[in-house]
Amino acid sequence: MSPLIRIGIAGACGRMGRAIASVVDEHPDVVLGAVWEHPQHSQVGQRYHADSERVVAGGPDGLESDVDVVIDFTSPSATVAHARWASAHGVAMIVGTTGLEPEHQQILDAAVQHIALVQAPNMSVGVNVLCQLVAEATRMLASDYDIEILEAHHRHKVDAPSGTAMRLLDVIQDTQQDLSPRFERHGVIGAREDNEIGIQTLRGGDVVGEHTVLFLGHGERVELTHRATDRSIFARGAVRAALWVSSQSSGRYTMANVLSD
Repeated sequence: MSPLIRIGIAGACGRMGRAIASVVDEHPDVVLGAVWEHPQHSQVGQRYHADSERVVAGGPDGLESDVDVVIDFTSPSATVAHARWASAHGVAMIVGTTGLEPEHQQILDAAVQHIALVQAPNMSVGVNVLCQLVAEATRMLASDYDIEILEAHHRHKVDAPSGTAMRLLDVIQDTQQDLSPRFERHGVIGAREDNEIGIQTLRGGDVVGEHTVLFLGHGERVELTHRATDRSIFARGAVRAALWVSSQSSGRYTMANVLSD
């Protein structure tokens, strides 16, 4: 029998961290190896939960012997610090953090010279199917239809547009390269440009995540939508990616690679 894959969770006490831990606890092929938070977090030094033997660490230092893959849904600054740590210790990595800037991506580029890393702004299997459907619809419709992207998230989300909306934009532009994004409309803006993609952001309540790509034609429109109602879909996708990446050679991978096997 293959050994269990030991999962380390960065930002373990947050909403996504807890969701990932729940999936790990129920999965037959993985085990919780270590959990950590930033050093000033109130739960550092305490048991992760009442039934757990794991203590929340104030960072990953010293935990490398307990971890095969680290799952990170934290912040850009924390993610790049974890990438440096993982690279130094040969620990594979799953990155679901959004809002990464080019300088953060450069650090991940350096890390994947030494470790296998799966990066995706959305680990949901359904969202990654949506990306493939959007690419196909763009090929078939873009020349005669206007394209708009609409995304909605809970009131606490700090980056906009969402990483998934930006991924959908990339998919569309990879397929139809003369299209350009427009992130804001206000006032007398004139008629819509032919090569424009509008990207609209909604924030409020407890919306887990909704993304719609609209293809608007004369007399009809096509809408492709994914609605998340439970964070566990992202956690399940991340654990699936962790199982897959544990046997891969160094390099940067996406959920498309994970789902193709």
